[in-house]
Amino acid sequence: MAVTVKECLELQLLEIEMLLTMFPKKGEINLDEDAVPSMQRYLRNTAGPLPPQLEFSINIDVEEAKVKVELQVLLPHMYPHVAPRFFARSNALRRQQQLQLNSRLTSHVSSLDSGELCVYEAVQWLKDNSLPYLESSKISSGSGSKEVVVKETLRRMWIYSHHIYRQELRKKIFDSAKKLNLTGFCLTGKPGVICVEGLRENCEEFWRVIRYPNWKHISCKHVENIETEGSIDNLRLFCAFEDLQFQAHGDYGLRNDYHMDLGQFLEFLKQHQSGHIFQILFGVEGKLSDK
Repeated sequence: MAVTVKECLELQLLEIEMLLTMFPKKGEINLDEDAVPSMQRYLRNTAGPLPPQLEFSINIDVEEAKVKVELQVLLPHMYPHVAPRFFARSNALRRQQQLQLNSRLTSHVSSLDSGELCVYEAVQWLKDNSLPYLESSKISSGSGSKEVVVKETLRRMWIYSHHIYRQELRKKIFDSAKKLNLTGFCLTGKPGVICVEGLRENCEEFWRVIRYPNWKHISCKHVENIETEGSIDNLRLFCAFEDLQFQAHGDYGLRNDYHMDLGQFLEFLKQHQSGHIFQILFGVEGKLSDK
């Protein structure tokens, strides 16, 4: 059953009321005074115009650093079934640390279950995880001090399976990749190949989730780790998590005869600067036929 805007706004109203109770002090939450009344008017009469998207900020005390981090929040009308927009900022954060903190925050929020309210989860994550970024900003701004930055690690895992057919297994693969903000692909058939790339801890969680569905033949053939002082998104080779469909040889109904066209797969790998992986996966050097 499709979710309606009305149902989403009702949930948003409940969440903002909860947040106002949890942060009652003046200045903790900055919210336009007409934001809640305009939502209430719409909920009383859905034939009227939609209210503006809910936009507010929360000032979060990071007690260990004795500073505040401001979380700016924008909730689309279909939130929580559409991702919210968060941006954390602080005068105590240098630009590089601020970008890294927001990259980690976005990754964490995207790993949560779709349809769940998550503003307080984002607040709590910032309380628990802002300190290293604040401390490195403080060190880098000190007179005569060498700049220290918080580094991110992009992990890319290349996973091989004798075959991938079952719909429930494929659903688990795609759902896990989406939840963990991973890009890459799943090559269905015989053989089956999965590539995932993203934050190291998210790749590790993906591997933990998918490797035990009574899967007899699966192995992680190769792992790449790349450190960066910026966003890991700049290092990704894939822009989404793709479902690879190449021309196959044999009958799909006969599993033992359903082989993927590995020539097309090699061409795909080379298009994504990964031709060398073919030999790692299959033990032979890939060569494209002349046409």
